This record gives sequence, C-alpha cells and structure tokens, in this order.
Amino acid sequence: MPMSESFKSRLFPAVEEIAAHFGTPFHLYDEAGIRATGEELKKAFAGIEGYREYYAVKALPNRRILQLMKEMGFGFDCSSIPELILARELGATAEDIMFTSNNTSDEEFAFAAADGGCILNLDDITLIDKVPAPFPDLICFRYNPGPRRTGNLIIGNPVEAKYGISHEQVVEAYRRAQKRGARRFGLHTMVASNERDYTYMVETARMVLSLAETVEDALGIRFEFVNIGGGFGIPYKPEDHGLDLPAMSAEIGALFAAFRAKHGYAPKMYMESGRFMTGPHGVLVTRAINHKDIYRKYVGVDACMSALMRPALYGSYHHIDVIGKEQSPKTEVYDVVGSLCENNDKFAVQRELPKVDEGDLLVIHDTGAHGHAMGFQYNGRLRPMELLLRTDGSVEMIRRAETVEDYFATYNFSPDRFTPAQS
Repeated sequence: MPMSESFKSRLFPAVEEIAAHFGTPFHLYDEAGIRATGEELKKAFAGIEGYREYYAVKALPNRRILQLMKEMGFGFDCSSIPELILARELGATAEDIMFTSNNTSDEEFAFAAADGGCILNLDDITLIDKVPAPFPDLICFRYNPGPRRTGNLIIGNPVEAKYGISHEQVVEAYRRAQKRGARRFGLHTMVASNERDYTYMVETARMVLSLAETVEDALGIRFEFVNIGGGFGIPYKPEDHGLDLPAMSAEIGALFAAFRAKHGYAPKMYMESGRFMTGPHGVLVTRAINHKDIYRKYVGVDACMSALMRPALYGSYHHIDVIGKEQSPKTEVYDVVGSLCENNDKFAVQRELPKVDEGDLLVIHDTGAHGHAMGFQYNGRLRPMELLLRTDGSVEMIRRAETVEDYFATYNFSPDRFTPAQS
C-alpha cells in the first residue's frame, strides 16, 4: 500500500484538526517513517564496510528534512549552489557532500571548492581542464554505460542520456585527473529511477565493481568508494510490490565480499537515495471546493500542479484517500483537478473514489519526493506550505506557503539599463 498503516493511524484521526489550524493545501511529512527507513537502510547494508547514504537533496530540499538526514549520519547529494548552501548550513563538510552537476559553470566550480570543498563528481571528461586550480585531491567521475546496459524504464536508454562519461573515456578520464594532481578516487553511476526490481541494482553494483577493476589494472588506482546511485523504487499503486531490500543488500554485500577476497580490499559503497527515503512518508492534503459534471465528473480541489506536477509530467499514479470515507464504496469516477489553466492539471484521471462532497479533505499519497521540490509559479499559482508530523504527535510548520509578495519579489532590483556600443 502506498501510505503505511502506521502513518495513516497517526495522521488520519488528526488531519481535520491539522487542516483547521494551518489551512489547506499543505504537504505533510512523517518524521517517524523517514527515520525508520533510514535505519532500515543502515541495517541492510551494515555488512559493507564504509557504507553511506548521501541523501538526494533534489528530492525534498527542506532544511528540517535535511537535518533529519544529518542526524542519521547521512551525507548530501547536491547538484546546485543552493543545494550546497543548504548542506553547509547544516554543518556538512567536505566529504559529507557529493557534488554532481552537468554543464557545470565556473561559478559552480568555485562555490563547490569553497568552505573546504566537497567530493567533486565530474559528469564530463572535458570538465577536467575546467576545474580551477588547485585540483581536488579526491575526484570522482559519473559513468554512463551506454549500450552495455539496458535502460531502466523511467530513466531511459543510457545511450540517449546526457549524463556521464562513456565507457571508452573512463581510463583516460582518470589518467588526466591523475596528471592534474588527483590522488584519491571514487566512481559513480546513476542508471535507474524508481526501480522496484532489486536485481537491477545488484547488476549496477556488479558493473561499477568490474569497472573499478578495469581502471585499477590500467592505472594502479585503488578506489576509495563506488557510488551505485539512487533510483530505489517505491510502490505508488496499492497492487505494486515493494523493493526487496533484504535480498538486494545480501546480494550486493556478497559482491563486495568477493571483491575483497580477490583484491585484499574493497571500496566503500555509497548511494544517493531520495525517493526511497522520503517519498512514501509525505502526503499532499487538499480540500474539495467544487464539482463539475459535463462529459466527465470533476472534483476541483484547492491545490494544483504547482504543488505536485508528477501526474501531469509523467502520467504518474498517486493514490488518494477521502478522509472519513476510507471504507466507503467507490461508487464514483472522477478526474481530480486543480485551478491551473492547463488541461493536464490533474491529480487523478478517471479514478474510482467514494462520493466526494465539497469540504471533504483528500489525502494524495507519496508526495515526499519530487513533490514540492518540482513546484513552480506558472499562472501565478503558488506553492503550499510544508509541515512535519513529529514523532511526539505534534505538527511543525517547516516552510510557509508562498505569498503574492514572493511572486513579485524579483521585481525588486536596482535599475540597470545597458546600451551596447554596436547598437
């Protein structure tokens, strides 16, 4: 089931009261669920020496959520200057941060190197010469296997992906990094998104360990770590199976043990789960405010895709409960829609639900990753607040809703008008 029964049991009896206090819509995240998943990951991979999760900040870039990650001992996977700032504000230092960007600018390189630096994960062989001196002692490259790997359903065919260095470039990339002064090395890949077939992740681990052997044979490099990326999937639909984490961790652990037996050492294993860590532990709570009955039946709510664009962007399924009617028969078929001037502003299409009355609260599941983070201000529709359901049962606002003043804030600037000499 998308939302755990534990989360439901703590949220649903209180959600009307929460909505009355804070207003709707809002995203709400479950601290207990997030912590439990973090501990589950740590326990699963405890047999791999040096295992560490680097939380994918892009999934849910909220200071309070990132504080939970830091308390669990996790690092941060960042890909922009604001994400670096968020991590460093929480006290993250050099090797707590994996910085992976593509088409990286000079400004981003300078910021990544500041404040003690970070683990710089280069996406392109041409970036080696663009990294400002002094070149980092520790360097990593993102690997794209191309036709050597069948594409994950969501992330697509690696041959068509803009990310990473090609197989043919790998040895040369590390050779050039050595010439620029790198003495410590990591290897990274990211070839899956929302993958629930655990064997795909096992093969990813096998792939990077094999590539580490190839580079070591060519250049004498001993990798300090390999990063198998993220992409662990979650069951969005009630009938979906979850990721078999025990089987996956056991088989990946065996691969690392075999590597150690063969080479006398094994690299640390890093990963950068985002969706798996927080996705199931977030919901979007919105209130039904309108009905429309034309060629289809529509339920209009007070949120729109500025709060959750995955259904519009990917056609993604997010389960919906109507509070107080969880056990009621699903006698109606609705499109659940927002107020945006876009016809794909829909949270559900032809969804069987109980009869929805105006004023009912709808809980949209699995918005704890790539929900609020992917929001926008098109049509002047603003992003909602974010709340945290604490382990003691209290509810804390961890980001206020955007305001009209926020929308107009970028018009507050000093006049600047320039006439080019050639005009």
